[in-house]
Formats: sequence, structure tokens, C-alpha cells
Amino acid sequence: MSTLAADYQPVRVEAELDEPLSRWLWAVKWLLLVPHHLMLTALGIGFLLATVLAFPVIFFTGRYPRWLFGFTTGVLRWAWRVAYYSYGALATDRYPPFTLRDVPDYPARLYIDRPEHLPRGPGLLLSRLRALPELLLLVLVALIFRLVWWIGGLSAILALVALTILVFSSPAAALLWKGRYPRRQFRGLLAFDRWAVQILAYLFFLTDALPPPRPEHAGRSTGRLRNRFHHRHPPVVSAR
Repeated sequence: MSTLAADYQPVRVEAELDEPLSRWLWAVKWLLLVPHHLMLTALGIGFLLATVLAFPVIFFTGRYPRWLFGFTTGVLRWAWRVAYYSYGALATDRYPPFTLRDVPDYPARLYIDRPEHLPRGPGLLLSRLRALPELLLLVLVALIFRLVWWIGGLSAILALVALTILVFSSPAAALLWKGRYPRRQFRGLLAFDRWAVQILAYLFFLTDALPPPRPEHAGRSTGRLRNRFHHRHPPVVSAR
């Protein structure tokens, strides 16, 4: 098993390349994950409601309520496991568990330390402006999506072209033709996923640590390739 762990204080994203991987399972994972998508839709609504409830407490006290923090962190943890199993990484064939709790033996894990103090009053909102570059990137993606929607009839063609490019440039192509996951692509995808998790944690007040402006700066990691038949439980190498 290839092990890769990234440490970003106080947001820590850990992942292991869980080999061997199926050549074809990636093609039906979208169908297998329908129950998870239904659950995450409901949990996503709960996540937003929990943030709304927590906001006035944070605004006046500078503290995130512990029980709400546990719930919102759990939703992100659940979503990270699903993304890692599916097309966010395709780096494991182990079906994600239905739980908000940490599962230490699952190949994808997320830990967020509850902040002791957050900015209070207007400073809470002003501090989020520090993530303006990341917000502008999200707005750009939304505008591109809206543009494709306005195009109308061409959207289906563009979607087909985008899907073809995605499939043949993703790990799915390597798994289909070679039966193995490209290591360099694993590190690149994980860096992007890690960066996205850090942005979400920052924007929703789960941390006051500003994410880096680019995915490649989201955390440094090292690791060695291991065969899981010889090393059933390899140690996770953390980069500080």
C-alpha cells in the first residue's frame, strides 16, 4: 500500500493509495454512491443550518460551539471519504462507511482541531476576506458553469467533450489500460483535494488558519510505495 499523509495545522488531511485497484470499478462508482449522495444532500442542509446557528455564537464570543463543530467536521469528513473513493481521487475501492465519526483504518481521513478563539464581531467577516483569491477562483468556476448553461444546445456537446477529456486524463484511464494508479497524479490530485478541504474549513469558520493560495502549497508530503500484501498496516508518514 502506498502511504501519503499531509499535515496542515490545524486541518490535517491524510490519505493512502489503497492498491491493488480494480480496472473497471471506477465506471460504476457513481451508481454505487447514490445512497451516499442522498445522505450527503441531507447532511449538507444540516451543515448549513449548523453554520447559521453557530455564527451568532462565534460573532459575540469568538468560540465555535463544541457540539456543532463536531457535526460540521463530521460532515466534511464523510464528504472527503466519498470524494476519495469516487472521482475526487479514485484511490481506493473500499466502500465509504456511513458515519460522521473518524474511521482510523479507512484510507482517507480528516482531522480538524477546534479553534480555541476566533475573531469576534466585524473582524470575523473581515477575516474571511483574506481568502479573496480562493473566492475569486470559485466565482470564476461558477461563471464558466453558468456560461455553459446559457449556451443551451451546445452544452451537451461541451459536456461530452469535457467528460472525454476528464476520463482519459484521470487515473481511470491508467487503471483501465495499465491496471495501476499513476503515482505522480495521485500526489497532484491529493494536493488539490487537500486545498479544497482547507478552503471549506476556513470559509465555514472551522479554522482561522488561512489556506495557501495554490494547491501545491497546501502541504508537503513524503512517502514510500509499499505492497499491502507484505505490509498490512504501514505507518503513515506525516510532513510537518
